Amino acid sequence: MASISKLQTAKDGKRFWKIQVSRGRGLSPYSTRFYWPEKKNGDSVSEKKALSDLDAFAAEFERKCKAGEVASRKEAAEQKAAADRERAELKTVKQYAEGVYMAKKNLELAEKTRSEYQRVLDRKIYPVIGAELMNDVTPAMLNKLLLDFQQSGASFAYLHHVYVLLSGVFSMAYKDGTISEPVMLRVEKPKRAKDAKISSEAEKALSLEMLNYVLDCVAGEPLKWQAFVNLAADTGARRGELVGLQWSDIDEKRLTVTFARNVLYTPEKGVYVGTPKNGKKRTVDIGQETLDILKAWQAAQEAEAKEQEKKTGVLYVSPWVFNQGGTADVMHPVYPTTYFRMFGERYGVENFHPHLLRHTSASLAITEGGADIVSVSQRLGHSDTSITLQIYSHANEETIRRAGQSVRDALKKAKKKKAEGGK
Repeated sequence: MASISKLQTAKDGKRFWKIQVSRGRGLSPYSTRFYWPEKKNGDSVSEKKALSDLDAFAAEFERKCKAGEVASRKEAAEQKAAADRERAELKTVKQYAEGVYMAKKNLELAEKTRSEYQRVLDRKIYPVIGAELMNDVTPAMLNKLLLDFQQSGASFAYLHHVYVLLSGVFSMAYKDGTISEPVMLRVEKPKRAKDAKISSEAEKALSLEMLNYVLDCVAGEPLKWQAFVNLAADTGARRGELVGLQWSDIDEKRLTVTFARNVLYTPEKGVYVGTPKNGKKRTVDIGQETLDILKAWQAAQEAEAKEQEKKTGVLYVSPWVFNQGGTADVMHPVYPTTYFRMFGERYGVENFHPHLLRHTSASLAITEGGADIVSVSQRLGHSDTSITLQIYSHANEETIRRAGQSVRDALKKAKKKKAEGGK
């Protein structure tokens, strides 16, 4: 028989009866509340009517309890927790990656990197497993995704990028309880094919003779590109840093340029101005020949602006060293890559691109100029000298040999001096 308490008043002022049905010795009873019925047609419900409704409600509640249709508080909490877990498990790979993983990465990553992550997800991961439930994804599925991608001809570097991204998504899902198993622990990390040619940075850099050839060829090109190529070879700056250079960044007296910006492009954001890759501006020395070409280009840019003024009646003054032709706007950062490719085809320079001159500048500074890694690292704008050492280890071998030889020469000199003194 259901027990009914005396009429009580809740904190919000509503009146209710507490109804309980025993579950047996040692078990907490089933419990619910019946609130005083609401007014009908603006009239208050009589006490007789309220008590009648209470009895009917209590009888129905007791019936449900005996029929097993009512759960205890603990059972209800457990059912809710199970439902919450089930909802979490029903997230697809795309839902989780977008709603959790990328939501976090959007706050941590630079726009360019974020865009690259999104592009890999959209093009390589979602089409294959995006609709799969997170808990349904197996190591075999992920191994097959990577294997199919590798067999399609993808580069090892790009394949590794896909692996790292998958690892990030599923590792995060395991840590936050979305999936119950660390699935990526059983996914094989991509390996280079045994017969794959591993290109070193030495192969990516131009020789001194080849660089001279490039500079000779570019001397017959438009002044804008003469300035760009010579500046890239002289400073080893990144493409976006060169595009982001303004005339005020050039110090003619000190023969230096300061890289304070990085111009980037993503499909989502378009062309935008950011900071250099390591977040710090840096000042780099340049040669007099490079400065002379820059000054010649500045004069040509001003003459171009005056020609445009005759046509439009508006004189633009561009703060950018490399502006968008006929405007004061900055050059699109993809244009140099397009130009370098066409230049390479025209003059027979294989795989010619802006980053090639960055590698060349650093490599030649070490092998031909005897520059130390710390100086080269600062010039390139690397955040850590270990990065420079890792990338240009081939070039540093020569300076290491020189260091070893200097020790051997010093020992020989000391022995000779000792022998002469003993006579």
